[in-house]
Amino acid sequence: MDERVNFDINESLRQYLSDPSTIATIEAPSDLLECEHDPENLTNALINSALNPAVDAVAENPEAITRNVNFDTLQFLLKISAQIPPTALSKVFDLIISGLSTEAEIVHAELEGDEQESIQHHKQLLEIFAFLLQWAITVVEVKAAEKSASAPAGRGRGGRGGKAKAAPKDKDTHWDSSGQLQTAMDVMSKVLRLKLGKVFVTTSERDTFVSMFTRPVYLVLESEQRVKSMAIKMHAFKVLCIAVKSHGHAFGAQTSIIQNLSYFEHLSEPMAEFLQILSEQYDYPQLTEEILRELSNKEFNSNDVKGPKSVSTFVTKISELAPRLVIKQMAALKKFLENESYTLRCAILEVCGNLIAMLSRQEGDERSESHKSYINEYFDVLEDRFMDINPNCRSRAIQVFSKLCDLETKFPKRRQKAAKLAARSLEDKSTTVRRNAIKLLGKLVSTHPFGVLHGGQLAYKDWHGRLEAVDAELDSLKPPEELREKEPGEATVDASLIDEPTQHQVETEPEPQTAEQVAAAMEKAQADKATSEMMEKLQLTRRYYLEALKFIEVLHEACPVATQLLSSKNKGEVIETMDFFVIIDAHKVETARQGIRRMLRLIWTKGNSDEGKGVQTHLIECYKGLFFDAPDSFDQNDSANYIARNMISLTFGATPAELTSLEQLLSTMMNSKLVNALVIEKLWQVYGVQRKEVSKTQRRGAIIVLGMLAMADPEIVVKEMETCLRIGLGELGRRDLGLARYTCIALRRIQASRKKGDKDAAKPPLKLPNDHAVLIRLAGMIEFVSDSNEWFGMAEQAISAIYVLSKHPDTLCSDILKRKTKHVFTVKRPKSSGSDVIMGDAEDTQCATPVAEEQEKESGPRPAMLLSQLLFAVGHVAIKQIVHLEACEMDFKRRKAEKEKLSPGDTTRKSIAPPANESPKKRKTKSKDAQPAPQQEEQDELDLMAGTTEDDFTEMMAHIRERELLYGPSSLLSNFGPLVAEVCANNTVYADTTLQSQAALCMAKLMCVSSEYCERNLGLLITILERSKDPVVRSNLVVALGDMAVCFNHLIDENTDFLYRRLNDRDVSVKRTCLMTLTFLILAGQVKVKGQLGEMAKCIEDGDRRIADMGRMFFTELATKDNAVYNQFVDMFSHLSADEGLEEEGFRKIVKFLAGFIEKDKHAKQLANKLAARLPRCESERQWNDVAFALGLLQHKDEEIQKLVGEGFKLVQASA
Repeated sequence: MDERVNFDINESLRQYLSDPSTIATIEAPSDLLECEHDPENLTNALINSALNPAVDAVAENPEAITRNVNFDTLQFLLKISAQIPPTALSKVFDLIISGLSTEAEIVHAELEGDEQESIQHHKQLLEIFAFLLQWAITVVEVKAAEKSASAPAGRGRGGRGGKAKAAPKDKDTHWDSSGQLQTAMDVMSKVLRLKLGKVFVTTSERDTFVSMFTRPVYLVLESEQRVKSMAIKMHAFKVLCIAVKSHGHAFGAQTSIIQNLSYFEHLSEPMAEFLQILSEQYDYPQLTEEILRELSNKEFNSNDVKGPKSVSTFVTKISELAPRLVIKQMAALKKFLENESYTLRCAILEVCGNLIAMLSRQEGDERSESHKSYINEYFDVLEDRFMDINPNCRSRAIQVFSKLCDLETKFPKRRQKAAKLAARSLEDKSTTVRRNAIKLLGKLVSTHPFGVLHGGQLAYKDWHGRLEAVDAELDSLKPPEELREKEPGEATVDASLIDEPTQHQVETEPEPQTAEQVAAAMEKAQADKATSEMMEKLQLTRRYYLEALKFIEVLHEACPVATQLLSSKNKGEVIETMDFFVIIDAHKVETARQGIRRMLRLIWTKGNSDEGKGVQTHLIECYKGLFFDAPDSFDQNDSANYIARNMISLTFGATPAELTSLEQLLSTMMNSKLVNALVIEKLWQVYGVQRKEVSKTQRRGAIIVLGMLAMADPEIVVKEMETCLRIGLGELGRRDLGLARYTCIALRRIQASRKKGDKDAAKPPLKLPNDHAVLIRLAGMIEFVSDSNEWFGMAEQAISAIYVLSKHPDTLCSDILKRKTKHVFTVKRPKSSGSDVIMGDAEDTQCATPVAEEQEKESGPRPAMLLSQLLFAVGHVAIKQIVHLEACEMDFKRRKAEKEKLSPGDTTRKSIAPPANESPKKRKTKSKDAQPAPQQEEQDELDLMAGTTEDDFTEMMAHIRERELLYGPSSLLSNFGPLVAEVCANNTVYADTTLQSQAALCMAKLMCVSSEYCERNLGLLITILERSKDPVVRSNLVVALGDMAVCFNHLIDENTDFLYRRLNDRDVSVKRTCLMTLTFLILAGQVKVKGQLGEMAKCIEDGDRRIADMGRMFFTELATKDNAVYNQFVDMFSHLSADEGLEEEGFRKIVKFLAGFIEKDKHAKQLANKLAARLPRCESERQWNDVAFALGLLQHKDEEIQKLVGEGFKLVQASA
């Protein structure tokens, strides 16, 4: 038992590395040996009985490990480590660690004491312990890997098998080997610090010994879980650093690191950290340089993705941690810029950024002679990569520049170049590049270097004024003689140099200067010096201003492109663009307001997804920061004033579309409780103040904003209704009809639409009686006579408000039209004739308001304007009456459904038709004499409707609309139908342009009421559409034809050609209106497409950007509807090809765009066959080229067609 082991390190390593199970352990206890192939008998008691003696012996003296029984026992247990419990393995691990630690202390003491006799004996002990430690760590890591691999799988298993395997797994969880692993690596470091050169004489012996420590350390690092532990990682680095620094492990480490980068992605950054520690703490930078040099020469397989990615991460990290080492190898690393792998190119860009950051932080003596050239070289690399073929590289170059913006050194020239490149990149086809470019521009603005002299604002006007002031100051200074600019013909050489050599000058002594002359000369020299210093300072200031202006000009050029990015489908890009406009607005860049206004439309972004909600939320946050968050120094009152002023300012110069979006934004904010009640109070103060200090636009803006907020909370207007009547519908409103118009809109919000979730959503809206003060004032505003064209907009909203608020709007509007008619025709006819109500007799109508007699002065409006206003009111009342009838029908259906719920058993059908022998007048008188209570009247009406079917009611409403509104014997509107047609037909007699415009609009509205009237006057309407010189009239009639197409499709369907003709109108606004109308009609299926889509296709290449965008949007939507583009492709192609006015380039762009919607191979083949059949019939080379171009766009892959194309081209050449 006391025999010593005959240990040969090389043989043992060979067997271990080949197959550890083949290592002989014959001296181990026989009880253990018997369990090698019968693991069930391997109990804890058996293991401890064999292991405990070895533990005690080694603990007493490390030399006990050399006994055969102890050594083989440990080898055997390591060999069958898969079967032994963790506690036993932990005990083995502890034994080896403690034994090696004790041995290391003994060796250290003997080496210090210069005792050479026992060195060889200790050498063997160190080798035995190192061998066993290597084996033990390997076993521990294998067990840890199995444990981590089985953990997720174990949770998913069920049944008895899963439960049976749970027991050993639970045992494993009780043993965490990380602590022992750290101790083991501590002991390794302790051993490696010994003077091993005295123990191991030859280099090969030392390398073999050191490898038994480094090999298991690399194995530990291969585990991603181990590397995540900072303590284990630092201990591993410590072992490797000592091995490299003191024991010649550099080459082995280099090889291992290169392999690790190839096979283990998680080691990219840890290896960089290791090299940094080795370089800085152990003063061994050579390994880093060698690895970088080897990597730069490495060639990667084109299919290898993992390798380049891992190397890229490593190179980036090492440049961040140790840039001074990387800069020496940059000449070699720049080879990566030519590599096909974009990740390697991205890595070099990151490296350049890190090196620039390092160089910029150097000061004084740290800077080398080539400091500036290095920075310029790396900046050049970054700027070049803005044009890289891969969008990821382009994005990375932009991202690196963004990081460099945070440096203390500003690099103004490079920032200027970066701004231009970023502005250009806003038009990149990659959304990632565009998003990073807009982010870079925002970063350049927020960190700009022009805040030294005048603060950080970037208003072009201010900087330009400063530049002019500096130029004027420079011009006022007279420069000294030596600084004065020479004239082109002025001598610039010393005259004595060009004297003839024969001339001889007699030198004369200068006369001595007097004291006054000396003083004057000195004073002149001081003045010249001061002037030159001032001029030098001004020149520098001027250069500073010029740089600032160049930067601001780049921002101005970038803003229109950035505004387009707000329409991007990528929500991240939209959010970054919003942030950009917020940043430049904070720096007072003038063009920011354009983008901020454009941002408003983003409130309509669909909020079904998180991205859509994110855009809306971010928009509200941006507007809050810009307009609705007062400075912290303001008190509550000042904050309310500040927010109210900003809200009003948003309405200044806003288009109708922007006001609609602003309304949605403010109502959303109101619903979210983001608007303070005090702000609303301030808005009412601005609106209601009588003093002249409040401008017209401010008062208008206040009521516009209040109307918008009332969309969410109608009580805002209800509480201040008296103010609306006093201001907007009072004397101020009559002087400012725009104010009156917006007041009418605000009053309409009293009946704001209810949300589905509201409790009162099912209840009918509350209506006002016709004698209510609001309705009386509204009627008075409509009857108010004015020469201003703003009257029409005001009257439109007033009539709309009456129909929204009034319980019987038809009666009230009949009275208004009667009085306006009397007023218009009072000169020619003392008394107007004809029926006076829309539905009912004149004598039963009560006057709502008296006619304002004081308005009828001799200097009143011209008769044509009065008639224009009357016709406008007639037309709008007619349209609103149709809407009112539809509302009545919906209300009937609602009330009928409620009645049926209350009394489901009563299904007796009753008729609401009056007796045949009862006249309308009698019916009216009867109902008038009865005069039931309002509640009883509503109940009686409900009882009457309960037995009526919905079809009966719908038929009656259609009859009223078709026959009674314009042709009923007692209809007021019936008098105006012929009158309007007469005015429109005799445009030379009634030549006033306003009258003709309003008459045409009125006739178009009346045509939407009755199909009979529409059919009778359709020809006249189309004639006006074709011949009118007023683009407004043409636009109105285009919209009217669209409405008629919805109402009376059978009449308009035959005349759609006249509508399509307006796509070629000479006025852009008419074309735009026509395209919008046709887009709606076609996509909604209201008109049939009969080959006219070719005209729509031409809009894709229209000169007006909005028309072109609208055309593209139309075809994009059309492509989603049952192969619509495919079905019409041939007709569109024929139309476009036959259009001689369409240039070939424009034709090709249109056809290419349309062909992009042909996605199915079957459709492409069918279209290709149809087009190929045209080739032989082509009469000109242009026709043949058009067909061949279209065939080239379709993915047909037909060899016969390709052959035909080739033959046709030859034929055309021959004929030419």
